[in-house]
Amino acid sequence: MALTIDITAMPAERCVFAPSPLAELTSMLHVLAEPAHHPALQAWAGATLAGLKPALADRLLEAEFLWRSSRADFLVPGRPGPTLEAELDAVDAIPDETYVAAALVMSCGSPRLARDLDRALELALARGPRQAAFAERLIIDPAAVRAAVRDLLQACAEAFFHDAWRQVEHQLAADARHKADLFARHGLAAALAAVSPAVTLVTDAAGSRIRLDKLQDSATSAVGDGVTFIPSVYGRPHLLTVHAPGWRPVVQYPAADRHDGRPLPMDLVRRRLDALAHPVRQRLCRTLARGPHTTGELAEAWHLTPPEVSRHLAVLKQAGLLQTTRRGRYVRHHLDITATAALGVDLLAALLR
Repeated sequence: MALTIDITAMPAERCVFAPSPLAELTSMLHVLAEPAHHPALQAWAGATLAGLKPALADRLLEAEFLWRSSRADFLVPGRPGPTLEAELDAVDAIPDETYVAAALVMSCGSPRLARDLDRALELALARGPRQAAFAERLIIDPAAVRAAVRDLLQACAEAFFHDAWRQVEHQLAADARHKADLFARHGLAAALAAVSPAVTLVTDAAGSRIRLDKLQDSATSAVGDGVTFIPSVYGRPHLLTVHAPGWRPVVQYPAADRHDGRPLPMDLVRRRLDALAHPVRQRLCRTLARGPHTTGELAEAWHLTPPEVSRHLAVLKQAGLLQTTRRGRYVRHHLDITATAALGVDLLAALLR
């Protein structure tokens, strides 16, 4: 599973690395809506929510579906501006039809049905009364809703964003400059490797594509318009992508941190889950978790044949869950406790990516 962005014949200057105040603000709003996704920011989220005026907190609750599970396309700029005001001005220039369709996707859940207004209202109601009320107001009076959303974002800027942005803007600018320099000096593959191990460049007879290792199967194209990479501090650990038809593809990635570990590829996480799903391998792991054992010992303990045990051990080893040591003519196997214990964390990281 992956998201791919076709960049065949895309001019190099159309690949942009830049920070975005609006994207970082809506990353903060996502943290406030889903603090469990961001353990390192839970203290910030708690303090920020506690400091909000009740009226602003209620307005955020009313609009949070615009950034809670994903983000409305217009909240992640394909062409980042120098200030939040400049980016909000650019959002104001988006035609009503485009803005309404993007917002309805967030409230009704389907890009296709966002253009079927009656069905969109029905699906928005299924998601909740706030979504339904928002969708209805948006369809009836888009100008008023757009003004209210901008006013809400500006109120958040005054309440907490400006202070937080001053603390991270230099880090984000430096991160974007570093990626752009890697791109200029060593090519796109090097820059993408620095963005995230989950982002790679694929070049073959079919052309060139940026591949994002995510739990989705979709494809888009940057040819003719380009692609934008936006570093984020508050977006960690998400690797957010905006790639709806008609929008410039955008990837918002966690800014480099010296404490970052290398995320496991989705394929390896899946292999580990599959390896541990089999009841026989679960029994073998139960024994191997208690100490090293030979194939013969495992066969005798679980009333299996040695070839059958060997086949199951091979699956565990290919998944990186088994370690072996040789002592004379005996090969002893033991469960990699660290890798197994980390599987829950690795799975969550892959799901949130």
